[in-house]
Amino acid sequence: MSNFSAHQIRQASSGDIDLVAPLFDAYRQFYGGSADLALARGFLLERLRQEQSVIFMALAPDGTTPLGFTQLYPAFSSLSAARIFILNDLYVAPQARRLGVGAGLLQAAVAYARAAGAVRLTLSTAIDNHTAQSLYVAQGWRRDDAFAVFNFSLAGDQEA
Repeated sequence: MSNFSAHQIRQASSGDIDLVAPLFDAYRQFYGGSADLALARGFLLERLRQEQSVIFMALAPDGTTPLGFTQLYPAFSSLSAARIFILNDLYVAPQARRLGVGAGLLQAAVAYARAAGAVRLTLSTAIDNHTAQSLYVAQGWRRDDAFAVFNFSLAGDQEA
């Protein structure tokens, strides 16, 4: 296995789509979506072009091997009357897991949100994704036990 401990993390631009899209496609598959690289590529490109999300990516020291990514969506808190970010996606390639890539991506997201004046980052993960939950707790995230999350699908039988 290669040593990715010297990975680099930077904000992605639309020019980085071909590096990030395969990771996004793998992320979607991890959560039960079907493989569709064209869909992944188009979705990310549109989010970046419309400035609807911020993506950070981790690269191997060679600068060309993608190791992971995280995607933030801007939102607002009515109670705080302030900006927040939803950390909607975090994925690390299997060969780069347990090497600090996920922690580095979370730290980049926190630094970005602070610099943008946000008061909170929020995320959700599958109840049985204990590996991710351990990472979040280790990085200082706290589980919300005060609120239950509910979804209403507008896509028929599809998970939305």
